[in-house]
Amino acid sequence: MKPQFRRCVVALGVALGMTLMAAPAIHAETLKKPALDAIAARAMPGAVSFPEFLKGVAQQHPDIAPAVQRYVDGQQQALQGDDLVNIARLLGLYTRLTQEARVLASIEQMVALPTVRDAKIPPHENPSIIEFGQLVERMARDFGLQYRNVDNRIFEVTLPGSGRDEFGILTHADVVPVVAAEWVIDGRQIDPFKVTRVGDKLYGRGTIDDKGSIATVLYAMKAVKDSRLPLARGIRLMIETTEETGGDAMKYYREKTTLPEHNIVLDSKYPAVVAEKGTGAIKAFFADVQSADAQQPTMTAMAGAASSNAIAQTATASIEAGDATALAAVARKLQAARDGFVDAHQKLGKFSIDIATGANKLDIKVTGTSAHGSRPEEGVNPVPRLALFMEQTLLQQAAGEKALLQRNQYTDAVRYINAVYGLDYFGNALKLAYADDFMGPLTISPNFIKASNGQLEVTANARMPRGRSPEELKASVEKGIADWSAAAKVPVKIDYTQGNWMARDPRGAWLATLLNIFGDTTGLDAKPVPTAGSTTAKLMPNAINFGPAMPGKKYTAHNALEYKEVPDLQADMQMFTEMLVRIGNLQQMQ
Repeated sequence: MKPQFRRCVVALGVALGMTLMAAPAIHAETLKKPALDAIAARAMPGAVSFPEFLKGVAQQHPDIAPAVQRYVDGQQQALQGDDLVNIARLLGLYTRLTQEARVLASIEQMVALPTVRDAKIPPHENPSIIEFGQLVERMARDFGLQYRNVDNRIFEVTLPGSGRDEFGILTHADVVPVVAAEWVIDGRQIDPFKVTRVGDKLYGRGTIDDKGSIATVLYAMKAVKDSRLPLARGIRLMIETTEETGGDAMKYYREKTTLPEHNIVLDSKYPAVVAEKGTGAIKAFFADVQSADAQQPTMTAMAGAASSNAIAQTATASIEAGDATALAAVARKLQAARDGFVDAHQKLGKFSIDIATGANKLDIKVTGTSAHGSRPEEGVNPVPRLALFMEQTLLQQAAGEKALLQRNQYTDAVRYINAVYGLDYFGNALKLAYADDFMGPLTISPNFIKASNGQLEVTANARMPRGRSPEELKASVEKGIADWSAAAKVPVKIDYTQGNWMARDPRGAWLATLLNIFGDTTGLDAKPVPTAGSTTAKLMPNAINFGPAMPGKKYTAHNALEYKEVPDLQADMQMFTEMLVRIGNLQQMQ
């Protein structure tokens, strides 16, 4: 291990209050990005087998010829140390160069299944979930891998090793809902459940979260099996079906099955995630208030993101009135205020406002920038901007003036969003802002609005770093909202669930191996990182996230127009394959 690399990992261990155990040394003779890129540029692997590919590489790199010869001679079990690293790394490169078309075809099949949770039926009875399991079963059988369906909760694919030990790979098949109208590219409507390739971007719900990873790791498992490289421990791929809605399937699975002691999750970002914020949902319910006069302007609808763990692309509201003159006055007020409002708030992120008028109805649409709910800084949330625009323009009246909108549950929600959250997503309005040096700040974003069962629900997504307990944060939030409710004389019912943060011990050979694979493959800085996202890694022992989002790029999961970039998919194919061989042959994981 290079001194500077070891220093950064030791520093992280100190920051987390943990220690770092010695990891195997990484020697300079292992193939790294420049050499791998040169091999890829010269290779024509579509016409050759893996042994033939290795022979060609050995001609370019004579220092690895002995390892190649042992492999070609059928002495795979004799490969150890850097020899095994190089063969595993070249297997990853070969898989990337030969299997891309097949991986893409599998992703298309997976994305075509709308594995969104349906409130009317349990996930394990959802036809799309069941069909997804059947697709995985066919792939596993075709690849010579073992398959087990755990009651349509977890789809399990196994490649046995020579020993009894195995390590886990965790992904998930379910996806978040979509707002279909937001899936527009250059004026062209696309189907969220069909992969649409534009340049190097693969658009489609689930392409990066997590169906791209599922297809990729299945082909990586096939490559390892076909290579006959040794595996001291087996590989158990677990495909969860409720990750986006609480992880009930994994909780069920834990009661039925012993989990692997060490697990790698493919549901976050590179290089390797060792700390996650805790996810919370702050649900506020406003009772239905009947408008006194159907002739006067009344807010009748409001909507944001399709799920609470996503920052919306658009937020909308509707106003209706039987009196056309009164409605026209509202429209004029909104039109007159629009440009000034947008100009005043563009510094926090660009957005636009559209106002459409009809005979008895007008619609307001605020367009921002969608993002994953855990990363509000990557988006521009249109929900609080819509609420602020509505309140400043239509609800704040001078003394003696008649209100332009009648009070109901929607106007109550507008006041709530502005007072409790505002345009800030750090919890400042509730005086809750704090941050952890490694994990980052608390974020709270109002995202989801839904009318049902005679009440209006507004749900904010909270991401809590180390520094407070779920119970402390929950009590502070509930008190802040109760104080506002009493002062504003707006009744509100709160249902707040808050998960805890997680910090893993950043040590051990398996973490060092993951970081080495990432650094040598990409040439990028390789050190453990935190994430604001929350995955089912929290439900697994010794779980670390490894990809698939690349550092320095926006994470498009949960976004309108979610996409996976093809070069990043190629890197996944290469790294996942190498990972399976190297983690599968570590003498000790810790």
